Amino acid sequence: MYMAFVEGCALKMINGLTLKNAVISGANNINSQKFHINDLNIFPVPDGDTGTNMSMTTNAALKALEEAGENPTVSDVAQTVASSMLRGARGNSGVILSLLFRGFAQGLKDREEADGNDLAYALGLGVDAAYKAVMKPTEGTILTVARLAYEAGNTAAKQDCSVTNVFQAMRDAAYNALEQTPHLLPVLKKAGVVDAGGKGLCVILDGMLSVIKDGKVIEYVDESKSAESDDFFESAAAQFDDDITFTYCTEFIVGRDAEIKTDPNELRLFLETIGDCVVVVSDEEIIKVHVHTEQPGDALKEGLKFGQLLTVKVENMKEQHKNAKNDNEKAKAENKFAKVKLDVQPPEEEIGFVAVAAGDGVKELFMDLGCTHVVSGGQSMNPSTDDIYEAVMATPAKNVIVLPNNKNIIMAAEQTIPMVKDRNVVIVPTKTIPQGMSAMLAFDPEISADGNKQLMLAAAKEVQTGQVTFAARDSEFGGKKIKQGEIIALENGKLTICEKSKIKAAVKLAKNLVKKDSSFITVIYGEDTTEDEAKEVYQTLSDKYGSHADISLVDGGQPVYYFILSVE
Repeated sequence: MYMAFVEGCALKMINGLTLKNAVISGANNINSQKFHINDLNIFPVPDGDTGTNMSMTTNAALKALEEAGENPTVSDVAQTVASSMLRGARGNSGVILSLLFRGFAQGLKDREEADGNDLAYALGLGVDAAYKAVMKPTEGTILTVARLAYEAGNTAAKQDCSVTNVFQAMRDAAYNALEQTPHLLPVLKKAGVVDAGGKGLCVILDGMLSVIKDGKVIEYVDESKSAESDDFFESAAAQFDDDITFTYCTEFIVGRDAEIKTDPNELRLFLETIGDCVVVVSDEEIIKVHVHTEQPGDALKEGLKFGQLLTVKVENMKEQHKNAKNDNEKAKAENKFAKVKLDVQPPEEEIGFVAVAAGDGVKELFMDLGCTHVVSGGQSMNPSTDDIYEAVMATPAKNVIVLPNNKNIIMAAEQTIPMVKDRNVVIVPTKTIPQGMSAMLAFDPEISADGNKQLMLAAAKEVQTGQVTFAARDSEFGGKKIKQGEIIALENGKLTICEKSKIKAAVKLAKNLVKKDSSFITVIYGEDTTEDEAKEVYQTLSDKYGSHADISLVDGGQPVYYFILSVE
């Protein structure tokens, strides 16, 4: 029989309600910490960050669990979570997470309750499925964290199969594995971070353990609005936040030296001579300071005259303002891609196409090339598996060829294959928009869909792709430090150029990509590039390569990328 939770006692068995609450707690926890997890990403290119993708995947489960019955079995809950996460999976990290929970559904099938041994076994099935789904599994990622968590749970279950003991062992092993990820992936060690996907899994396990061990569901906290200091100080300082006369928002706490009798008002008077927005709050033990200034060092030096510095925080407000503007622009871009419900169509034609792309001009290109539906999304806006599934089902063909056009969307697209029962789904794993375009142009209506997959993939590999964008975060690549906001360019996915001008970056990129035998150059400019800037790039390339290559200019309207270059 199920053993009800009693604080301080080990939970021997878990029922459906407890598992449901555990999943909700895990989902709330990663939703609260998604931005922190995003910050662990080391590649500076703007993308659908790991924390965001994993939280959106778990959000699909949250919505489904709200509609679950009052007394579900563990099998019911696991199946609901697995099915909803599969459909809501976004990005590679989201797909892997959905596969781990699919293992739970398989391992707990037909069970009303489960013990620790059952949970470890179920996680093992998920780990196995996740490793098989990744073409080239890499250790030092979420896969390693999940595998070592399973192995620890399996070992713990042989000694004590209570749910509390086994889940604690899995959670602890996950964190131990996370700490080892920099030693397995040199790029993580160089950046001084752990794997973002592995961290996301640990955060979810933390939330689940809170219910299993302590009976407490972790509530969602919007970390973007969380405060680090007391309400009085924050409210006093916040009134000045919109006035960015000075660059640095400087906050610090001084532990008062009892032997120093100087009045804190003198500190306030000094700060008012080097900045504005001054707030000084004190009691017998501390002095808390807020000031906007161009000389944060002078402010700290003055503070040291009153005692030791206990905490210090200096932030560049102009950068924060720019980042907030970028976030607003991103939100606007996401609103552009509001989902339109597609109706299921009977499979009557022989072959149809679905592509993933962002930007009205790029979408129109794929429609002109023969795609029935273009799913909105791409870099920074990964569509879910369900988005792709819906487009497949709305394509009236017996064979539907899907072009993901982004490496972080391929796994989500592949998950649609077992979901579709009445038509054949063929995934051509294109990683860029130019690859997708080249693949479409190579299509041969005289051969089968599977035969076309090989033909289209071969054509995709022949095209050279260049992308000009901006650095989403400070980073270091190839020994060169890159600052957030700088213009960067990628050659076939590899970062090679850092420039101050998007036009110079595009011209340099073309120089690296264009060869003597190159015949076609297509320049696709994005929504943040003016027509004059695009024409300048086009004219420069025409002057240099127009004698032997056909050069086209397309208004793609895509977000994120100022320019996309296709060279064949």
